[in-house]
Amino acid sequence: MPKYSSEPSRDLGQPPVPAALQTVLAMIGSGEASSRALIARVTGLARSTVSQQVDALIALGIVEEQVISESVRGRPPRRLSISPGAGTIAVVDVDATATQVAIADLSGAVVARGIVRMPVDRGPEELLGAVVDEIRSMLAAHELDPCRVRQVVAGLPAPVDFQRGRVVRPPIMPGWDGYAVGDHLREAFKAPVVVDNDVNLMALGVAAQEQTDTPLLFVKVAAGIGAGIVTDDGVVLRGADGAAGDIGHIRTSVRRDVVCQCGKLDCLESVASYRAVLAALGIDSAPTDDPRHASRELARLIADSDAQALFRIRQAATDLGEVIAMLIHTLNPRTLVLGGPLSELHDEVLSGVRAAVYERALPLATRKLTITTSQLGADAGIAGAVVVATREVFSAEGMAQLLSAPRG
Repeated sequence: MPKYSSEPSRDLGQPPVPAALQTVLAMIGSGEASSRALIARVTGLARSTVSQQVDALIALGIVEEQVISESVRGRPPRRLSISPGAGTIAVVDVDATATQVAIADLSGAVVARGIVRMPVDRGPEELLGAVVDEIRSMLAAHELDPCRVRQVVAGLPAPVDFQRGRVVRPPIMPGWDGYAVGDHLREAFKAPVVVDNDVNLMALGVAAQEQTDTPLLFVKVAAGIGAGIVTDDGVVLRGADGAAGDIGHIRTSVRRDVVCQCGKLDCLESVASYRAVLAALGIDSAPTDDPRHASRELARLIADSDAQALFRIRQAATDLGEVIAMLIHTLNPRTLVLGGPLSELHDEVLSGVRAAVYERALPLATRKLTITTSQLGADAGIAGAVVVATREVFSAEGMAQLLSAPRG
């Protein structure tokens, strides 16, 4: 299973998980093996050892074994899977105007989804309070025990101190600087928490669910602009302090003297983000009565061949492509995926980015490069958060906590 670094907040005082039990549980949890025979064959463990571990996991209510078909002779085939009663995970994808939330079982199957329509500028306590309430309501509606939330993962549209679970001077999130998001959610659910930049989670979601070739570069163009980088090993490249991929504040090559929200001039975000394009065209980016108004209005202008809209979109795509071309040379990804609401205008944005990339990047870096848009759309962040959560649950520390959790 690919690795993913987690927030170092687990209780390492838990007793170590026996190696055989850990191996068996990890294989079932990852979907790598679904039968006792297959586990024994892949791991080299004795069948009796595998059966002992599986029986122990079934007794604990973590694993279940079901007959999948009737056989004419012999014992009917059985399938091992993580029990729905073993617990749940809760995931959060915060955006500038609305926040998606979801709960899933430990196998990663989403059980319920919800949305909190509240702008981030309402502040962390109010927004996170509403998020916690929504997750608790979903758990209650599906008769799931809130005490069995095993992992929480939250994505934020801002630079994140990954180790401490805090936002660091976010340009589009006033009032959030230094707020202990991880502590807030940990206290609410009494579970381990991972807080990450939303684009990192989106990149993982696309890499996992769309089966794209890696290394993968994912670029989200929304109220801000950011990049997520997934290596061949399925690891997010975050840099020494978590700032890798914060490309929205790279200065563009054309001087326009546009002041960015970070206080600098001509940042990519200030001229090429979804918010910047809407502002240039006089479209309200966040009307309270119709959240989809802005995207529909922009799409209508493009469909009607409005000259000003086409110019702004093409200019934004060119600016994006110039910065992305630098990343292509630096990272040499196999796949470039564009996400966010601006990428929904596939033809105009894709053609502009492709033209700039192929013009500025050398053939060795682009000859096998695939440039596309995400099929997951707005669901990419939730998908990536679920990937991270399941990996955390079935890490060595996560399994120790799962095995020692109260039953009943």
